[in-house]
This record gives sequence, C-alpha cells and structure tokens, in this order.
Amino acid sequence: MKIAVPSNDRKTLCPHFGRTEGFLIFQTSNQQVLTTEYRPNTFTQHVMGQEHHHHQEPHSHNRILNALEDCEAVIAGGMGHRLQQDLIQSGKEIYITSQSEALTAVTLFLQNKLASDKDACCH
Repeated sequence: MKIAVPSNDRKTLCPHFGRTEGFLIFQTSNQQVLTTEYRPNTFTQHVMGQEHHHHQEPHSHNRILNALEDCEAVIAGGMGHRLQQDLIQSGKEIYITSQSEALTAVTLFLQNKLASDKDACCH
C-alpha cells in the first residue's frame, strides 16, 4: 500500500494539503514502511499560483488525483471539503489528523490507531 502525506520539510505534515511543497509517499507492507519517496508539488493550483475563490466556479482536482493515483490512502493535517470528496470518490482512504510527524502518523495508521477528524476541513 502507498500512503501520501503532504509535507514541506519531508518530516512533518503540512496543515494545508493544497499549499504543500511536496508529498511523502510511503510504500508499506505487513504494517511496516518499506520505502519513502518525495514528490515535489507541481500540480496543485495553490502552488502553481492559480488561486481560486470558492464562491466562483469550482476548480478541478484532476492533476492532484492523477499525481497520487498510485496511493491508496492520504493522511493530511487539513484539506478542503471538495478535494476530500474527490479523493474519496477516486477510492482513497482519507485521514485528517492533528498528528504533526509524518512517520508517526503513518505508523499509527498502519496500527489502526490514527485518530481522524474528517470534518476538520480547511475551508
């Protein structure tokens, strides 16, 4: 299983999914982390300088969905409601957590001990 975690520093969770500098991708098996890769964020509209207003026509999350299509789960500090719904519809498990350390969050997830508040959206 691959798990995506937004992170600016390759250690901690970024509190805003769309503004993260990149994503830690944890490859796991048998409740252990096998490898970790870092994917620079070149695909969210916030990072690309394409700010949007939520009262206007909604923007597409296709670039994010495509970039993380090989991941089965996403652990984040927060994300917008529409993105959360789009990720769920694409088959991803979503965990919104106050846990700050990426590896700790993934370890807790693998042990079925990660607390998640899916109602804690950024906007």
